[in-house]
Amino acid sequence: MNVTFKKYLLNFKRPSGTSRGVLRTKETWFVILRENNRFGIGECGLFRGLSYDDVPGYEEKCNWVVKNIDLGLEALLPQLRDFPSIQFGLEQAFLSLSAQDPFQLFSSPFLTSKEPISINGLIWMGSYDFMRSQIREKIDQGFSCIKMKIGAINFNDELKLLEAIRKEFSKSEIELRVDANGAFKHDEALDKLKALAEFDLHSIEQPIKQGNWTAMQRLCEETPLPIALDEELIGVVDVTKKEELLLTIKPQYIILKPSLVGGFKGSGEWIALAEKYGTGWWITSALESNIGLNAIAQWTATLGNKMPQGLGTGSLFTNNFDSPLEVNNGGLYYNSSKEWNKNLIDSLCI
Repeated sequence: MNVTFKKYLLNFKRPSGTSRGVLRTKETWFVILRENNRFGIGECGLFRGLSYDDVPGYEEKCNWVVKNIDLGLEALLPQLRDFPSIQFGLEQAFLSLSAQDPFQLFSSPFLTSKEPISINGLIWMGSYDFMRSQIREKIDQGFSCIKMKIGAINFNDELKLLEAIRKEFSKSEIELRVDANGAFKHDEALDKLKALAEFDLHSIEQPIKQGNWTAMQRLCEETPLPIALDEELIGVVDVTKKEELLLTIKPQYIILKPSLVGGFKGSGEWIALAEKYGTGWWITSALESNIGLNAIAQWTATLGNKMPQGLGTGSLFTNNFDSPLEVNNGGLYYNSSKEWNKNLIDSLCI
């Protein structure tokens, strides 16, 4: 078996704001397997500044995989526990290599019958007017669940945006989620949660920075608004530590990004524990190209979770890979009548 890693820089159509700064490009890596005139491809969705494996030795670990690929997937994964994006890329690539179609990894009605996955419409940070225009656009596009990133502009302006939505749409018509990306200070978080709760929100993601389990546990206990852990899960790789986190913090929800938490296997461990302790969960992509998004979506479709998922970011980039994935009326579809951009993919596989 031959294996190759290739770096690829995704370019945003427009700068996208988060509480951690403005994103203009997104680095990602592809792993390509070749064997007996077949190929398999997977995306190692490294996220600079956020990924647990954003470390100086990342490329060296890719080279280690190249030298040890004949160990096989099951032997490689435990030795890559500190490199979740590489774990995920390899899971995809081995599935792709063994599939009849290298881009059809999991069979489900999503893949075979155009059954959609319900997704949230994402509102990026920016000026008040820019965020308001995005909200209007998502509602006009038929989304019934909207997720708004908060924490970068004036908090009162963010409340005004939520108030404007609620004046027009009840919680039964539009589900509202907000994502603070850890932006709130500990001493102000509870008051801000109380203010946000006035607008019948579904949940808030990561109100304070990860790493302070005591403060987060207190918030989850006192909050008037369900809290979903996101960044808090990154870097928690041992299953006993995962269980300890859930038992200590007792969050209402957890959000799983396979690129950041160890792929399908790592995410599956979180799901099993969440269901054991009555914690809700959903799946989110992490700015992967359509190759990684395709794998996440197909896997998500097999899980039976009917909540809106955090998928569908493929339209953000100017140099993404044309694919059968399309968003319509608040759902992500696999339109088998559309084809992948084989020329661009071939350029990766040379």
